[in-house]
Amino acid sequence: MNEEKIVKMIREDEWMMETLRAVDILRLPDWWICAGFVRSKIWDVRFGTGERTLLDDIDVIYFEPGNIEERIEKFYEKQLCSMMPGPRWSVKNQARMHVLNGVPPYSSSADGISKFPETATALGVKLDQSGNIILIAPWGTEDVLNGIIRPTPPFKKTRLMSIFETRLNTKKWEQNWKGLKVCRE
Repeated sequence: MNEEKIVKMIREDEWMMETLRAVDILRLPDWWICAGFVRSKIWDVRFGTGERTLLDDIDVIYFEPGNIEERIEKFYEKQLCSMMPGPRWSVKNQARMHVLNGVPPYSSSADGISKFPETATALGVKLDQSGNIILIAPWGTEDVLNGIIRPTPPFKKTRLMSIFETRLNTKKWEQNWKGLKVCRE
């Protein structure tokens, strides 16, 4: 599997396309659906039973430095819930998310994705103006495709490594997808 096959796999998944189109309607600046939305699809195909693993939420990010009030994010979540009431939506403006980890401000959504805890989670997809899927993977797709859970460089050997460890313990990825490997280096 490679990036083209990931995009094809998403394009052929009616629910994922419906989800992408719903977020596209909002016309958020520099938006992406990321993390488990992409990672879980790949792992379901590579390491799972072929059935969709239920997501805790659908992570939608965007970048709008001129309006960083959390209430705006909640407004977008409500709009998405009205369009697609099934999943729980999590909408976050990356222009304010750096505060959670006590790091310098992000310059874009892509910069925010690159600061996610795991390389296999640092993924995002969106639709371009023609409705084509764009995939972003700041740390590449090799780890997610090979089932490797590894901290991204911003987390590796820093005080943030405890966040990585906590996520490993709470997410239970290795129970959901047999064959995953943890690499802390």
